[in-house]
Parts: sequence; structure tokens; C-alpha cells
Amino acid sequence: MPYDRIKRAKKLAIGTNQTTKALEQATAKEVYVAKDAERRLVSNIEGLSKQRNIPLVWVESMKELGKACGIAVGAAAAAIIEE
Repeated sequence: MPYDRIKRAKKLAIGTNQTTKALEQATAKEVYVAKDAERRLVSNIEGLSKQRNIPLVWVESMKELGKACGIAVGAAAAAIIEE
């Protein structure tokens, strides 16, 4: 289950802005994007992941991704910075 890796990670980038920044700075090890997130919010993240050869994992929902990241709200995207 992809959420297990997020829960075990020591350092995360949570949300579209932080995830984009982690990709631009080449600190992201793996990126997670919720399937129910608005396409316009995550299309840049998808492109950056492909461009930088960072694995991108699609997860079912923003709610579950947020929960896995330890926040009380949904998250459209997250990245593992340090495992």
C-alpha cells in the first residue's frame, strides 16, 4: 500500500506548493498525487516528476493522502524528502 511509505517517511513535503518546490529543488525522492485532486493543481507536479525522473504514485483520495501525511485535511500531493 503506497500510504505505508508516506507514514514511515522522516520528512515530507505536503501540498501542491511544497511538493512543487521539492521537485524544483531536486529533494523529492517519490511523489504522491491524489486521483480526485483538480487536474489544474497537479498537472505541473506530474510534468516535473516526469522531467526529473522522480517516481509518481497515484493514490485514491485527497482525504486519505492527508491522513497518511498526518494532517486533518486532504492533500492533493505530497513528496517524500527523506525516508
